[in-house]
Amino acid sequence: MIGTLGGNVKAIPLQKYLFLFTRLQPEAERAYDFVPYQYGCFSFQANQDLASLARQGYIEFGDQNSIRLIQDINYLDGLDLFEQSNLEAVKEKFGKMTQDELIHYTYANYPFYATRSRIAKDLMSDEEMAKIDAQKRHFDEPMLFTIGYEGLSLEQYIKRLILYDVRTLCDVRKNAYSQKYGFSKFTLEKACAGVGIRYVHVPQLGIVSEKRQDLRSQKDYDILFDEYERTTLKENMDALLYVRSILDSDKRVALTCFEKDPKQCHRSRVANALMRLPNIEYDLKLL
Repeated sequence: MIGTLGGNVKAIPLQKYLFLFTRLQPEAERAYDFVPYQYGCFSFQANQDLASLARQGYIEFGDQNSIRLIQDINYLDGLDLFEQSNLEAVKEKFGKMTQDELIHYTYANYPFYATRSRIAKDLMSDEEMAKIDAQKRHFDEPMLFTIGYEGLSLEQYIKRLILYDVRTLCDVRKNAYSQKYGFSKFTLEKACAGVGIRYVHVPQLGIVSEKRQDLRSQKDYDILFDEYERTTLKENMDALLYVRSILDSDKRVALTCFEKDPKQCHRSRVANALMRLPNIEYDLKLL
């Protein structure tokens, strides 16, 4: 994309060009996923890839958030004709737009991705802002959610939280570290903050990794989680009540861990324990 656009492009427009490029790809094959962010559509993975390309000497960052190719290589040769055609189509239709024109176009045509923007009111008309506001998700019903990030990109995960108006994410892993990009504590907390979601790590409600090494069947999981309920949950009632206090104040809270299947994750036992507490005013939903 950078090469197609002349070898030098600014960071914010590049995110928009990549977004528009992915709109031309089949949904299941899109190169990047995006979330509504501070300046509109944003891919955390694309941003991370740029940092990797810089470390490896393919690009360099310059003044005013510019990104420049520093190797004279025709990268288009590595793509199929369909992708080359789509890159050229993006260049032809959008390459001559100013940054503000490009942002305005994406906000007007994809208003959901402008719902977290800091600058939308400066660029959009009242009518256009009404369309953006109509895309914002807000629900009054108190709700406890559980969600695992297995099989999801960071963007898909954050987008799901936004769609269900999750206001606080409670990470119940013992160690909030992941080899999968985006799901270690610092990165996940930063991503949540960027879309207005509070992140809270509650390690007291986690299970030490050593106990999870030999889980081969659902029965193994059930035995482990039964023990977890008898020990860790009872011994850390203060931590459970802390999560309950967040529910009472923030109303829409998600418990998170790794596993996609809630039956194979202790977060389901945490959720059930919360639902058994007195004076429940919220429902439980699996994401």
